[in-house]
Amino acid sequence: MRPVHVLIFHATAPCDAGTLARALAEARRAIAERQLAGFLAAGADSAEIVAGPPDRLSFGERLATALRARGAESGMIGGVVVLGSGSIPLAHAADLRRFVDVAEGPGGHGLANNRYSADVVAVSRAADLAGLPPLPADNALPRWLEERVGVAVTDLRQHWRLGVDVDTPLDLILLGDAALRRPRASATLLGERLDTPLLGERLAELANVMSNRRAELVVAGRISASTLAWLERGVACRIRALVEERGLRAASRLAQSGTTGSPRPPHSVLGLLLDRDGPESLASTVAGLADAAVIDTRVLIAHRAGADDSRWPEPEDRYASDLLLPASIADPWLRALTVSATEAPSGGSILLGGHTLVNGGLRLIAERARARAR
Repeated sequence: MRPVHVLIFHATAPCDAGTLARALAEARRAIAERQLAGFLAAGADSAEIVAGPPDRLSFGERLATALRARGAESGMIGGVVVLGSGSIPLAHAADLRRFVDVAEGPGGHGLANNRYSADVVAVSRAADLAGLPPLPADNALPRWLEERVGVAVTDLRQHWRLGVDVDTPLDLILLGDAALRRPRASATLLGERLDTPLLGERLAELANVMSNRRAELVVAGRISASTLAWLERGVACRIRALVEERGLRAASRLAQSGTTGSPRPPHSVLGLLLDRDGPESLASTVAGLADAAVIDTRVLIAHRAGADDSRWPEPEDRYASDLLLPASIADPWLRALTVSATEAPSGGSILLGGHTLVNGGLRLIAERARARAR
């Protein structure tokens, strides 16, 4: 069997990071430490956390540099598992073992949690990554392996829990103690500031809408097919789904073969409405469509600023928006959008977040509601 090495990449908070960014980085580090121990218990020969502050290196450059430094091209590493520090916090021991099994198996194979937008990837031959281009994010790695290298990549996207990724403090709140698997972990790390009364009220209101046969819910953003199928059978309310920009982070031309022409920039139907009526119109738009809404704001931001997140509002602003804290948001557009969400008409409820919110987060909210009802 090939020796397997696990690389967990962790971005430490820069010295000028805000409170939310620092808390998130600390929580993600704790998740990474638990995953490191988990992969070693699952049979990996070695594992390490590769940590450092954000820099201008792309994911592809960072991974290629790490592999060269560890002798991957000369065969010192056989198979490799690559993930970020907030990835798959709900993974079971058997899930980690599946990634290790592929990494130590015959060459030419790979396994991802989702081949179309990966957070963790196992590759059975680390040398296959030798020609890795400067992919902007890890999400596109399976596509590059398949289309450019010829590696046969399978995935585990049928397991919704493996699609949960901690990208924002809101994700930790949705996960609760499951995020770090120890009592009151999220509260300890994130502080009382994140336990805002409004956010708690909105989560409770959303749970009530999901269990009401006469209610309607808008879900907008990068919603997976499996989440749509679950919504059909897993909630009582009617669903109005607006699926937009799936693969936003994975659709890099560097990962694709045979591409021609210029790629179409991100666009959003909801974003077009906000372009026309202004971000302050969000609440009135939702009120005309449903009783509540769960919105992936990264799609709206990409519609406005493009796919390059270096042009987006600062992380601290995005995290504050997710927590419905507009007063601390510096970006005028995002602040106006968040104010509108917090001032939704009576009976309305709007939650803002990222990819996890509109996928596994919905299931976590439904599970929390069922647990309270017991």
